[in-house]
Amino acid sequence: MIHVLPNKLSSFLSPQLLPFLASGGLWRRPQVAYSTNEESRAKPVGRYPVPNKKDMPYDIVELMEEVEMKTGFLPNVFKAMSHRPAEFRAFFAYYNAIMNKDTGRLSKADKELIIVATSVVNRCPYCVVAHGALHRIYSKQPALADQVIVNWKLADLSDRDLAMLEFALAVCRADNITEEHFQKLERHGFDREDAWDIGMISAFFAMSNRIAHYIDLRPNKEFYTMGRMPHGEKEEAEHA
Repeated sequence: MIHVLPNKLSSFLSPQLLPFLASGGLWRRPQVAYSTNEESRAKPVGRYPVPNKKDMPYDIVELMEEVEMKTGFLPNVFKAMSHRPAEFRAFFAYYNAIMNKDTGRLSKADKELIIVATSVVNRCPYCVVAHGALHRIYSKQPALADQVIVNWKLADLSDRDLAMLEFALAVCRADNITEEHFQKLERHGFDREDAWDIGMISAFFAMSNRIAHYIDLRPNKEFYTMGRMPHGEKEEAEHA
């Protein structure tokens, strides 16, 4: 079992993400460490209680505080998973292994789009909202994730993106996977290792979606507005 979270924040949130998570004024918010004050406890993030900070293992507290300090808020999935420290470590370690790997042909935007499309099928509000926000940030396309949420077949997707999502959704729905699925991916530049990555993201987030479902995990309000407009336009609107 993992006893220490390796490299703390960098293992779970890529360096490129942090400045964007701060867009729209998040850097200007007071940077307060993770807390379990009365107000936060009055607004549960799900069905299971979030442990008091003093009762959490130090490595988990350290990670949660660093995430909140860097981003301006703490995504509720960190709070919810802290209910089971050993599973928290395993969950985020695997998340890191598939989402922050340096090899393969999937961009960060590709990965987030897979999560959005499959989480819609799995009826997971938390993952649809949170990863829709991350897709907007990575892709710099503020409308595409919303289009995929409504109807991915009518979204402004390239043939490559369509092939990628077709495979991901076949895994998500537990369709019979045939050689034809792999051949279609290959025609659009994806090899067998890329197919593994697409399938693994779909499979991992099927599990994540179902965890979020039964614990009634709710999205942070910050996710709804992230990446909706370029940072400069956001600042101009705020000062208009």
